[in-house]
Amino acid sequence: MKSIAIKTIGFTTLAATFGALSAHAEASSTVAFLMPDQASTRYEEHDFPGFKAAMNKLCSDCKLIYQNANGDVTLQQQQFNSVIAQGAKVIVLDPVDSSAAASLVNLAQSQGVKVIAYDRPIPGKAADFYVSFDNKGIGKAIAESLVKHLEKMGVPKDKGGILQINGSPTDAAAGLIRDGIDEGLDNSGYTTLAEYDTPDWAPPKAQTWANGQISRFGSNILGVVAANDGTGGGAIAALKAAGVNPLPPVTGNDATIAALQLIIAGDQYNTISKPSEIVAAAAANVAVQMLNGITPVAKTTLYNTPSELFVPEVVTRENIKEIVFDSGVTFAGDVCTGRYLAGCKELGIWR
Repeated sequence: MKSIAIKTIGFTTLAATFGALSAHAEASSTVAFLMPDQASTRYEEHDFPGFKAAMNKLCSDCKLIYQNANGDVTLQQQQFNSVIAQGAKVIVLDPVDSSAAASLVNLAQSQGVKVIAYDRPIPGKAADFYVSFDNKGIGKAIAESLVKHLEKMGVPKDKGGILQINGSPTDAAAGLIRDGIDEGLDNSGYTTLAEYDTPDWAPPKAQTWANGQISRFGSNILGVVAANDGTGGGAIAALKAAGVNPLPPVTGNDATIAALQLIIAGDQYNTISKPSEIVAAAAANVAVQMLNGITPVAKTTLYNTPSELFVPEVVTRENIKEIVFDSGVTFAGDVCTGRYLAGCKELGIWR
């Protein structure tokens, strides 16, 4: 794999994150990896496999427990209690509800169990560490990318405006992405026509809302800033169902297979490539340091929590080959299928 263009705001560089896979845990321990939902396929396909691979290198005899709450706050609380009862010494937690997770951190710390907040921060109670991509930076980047595209295309700023589709209102990371989007749009000169917080990040809910806005604003919709690929895909589906042609540019985030295909086809404007394995490996490195009684040193904090934040790049049709495929992040054969094959050949992704 070639190097991946990702900067870091934290206690290590990207190379050091992987180079740190040399400090092995001194004794076998139990580590839990608790993810929030199955609305996104990333947790089963990327996050946990990446975490497991890194932990196997760092502590081959450590016991790993993986559970997914499927978007259910109560179920995640039960899973959290269960892994503590099973002897987990470190819990990597991506919370369903960032506010509700504060009580889980309190519970764990009262019993000497370390908590690593993963992907989504926990504002109400400082975890022992936080590992994530820079969510506010992501929101700002996708919004600014869209604005520059509209300006380059000569889209006037005095007519129409932009729809903003945020993530789940119970997800603090979604709030950070929203804040970044706001910052990216505030001085753009383009008006925000309407804004929506998507419950559970559910694409069908984003699609339903977008459909209503199409009826309301019609051709005045100049673009859509969507907080992730699922909500962006929902907006695109609504636009297509309404017969909008050409489609206004729509943003995304996560570089899912479906989004990459939409970008290749010209239906989606941008996304963010976030190889989750990078953050998962960083979380494993922090977990093993904690198992060894070492306090990881961070150069940044978020919500009073020592943190490591990675900054990925925006992906558009212009750079998708280099960032996503030439780097080895995604296999072209998984994307360049059916009606997308012609676009892949046009972009030099597939020969």
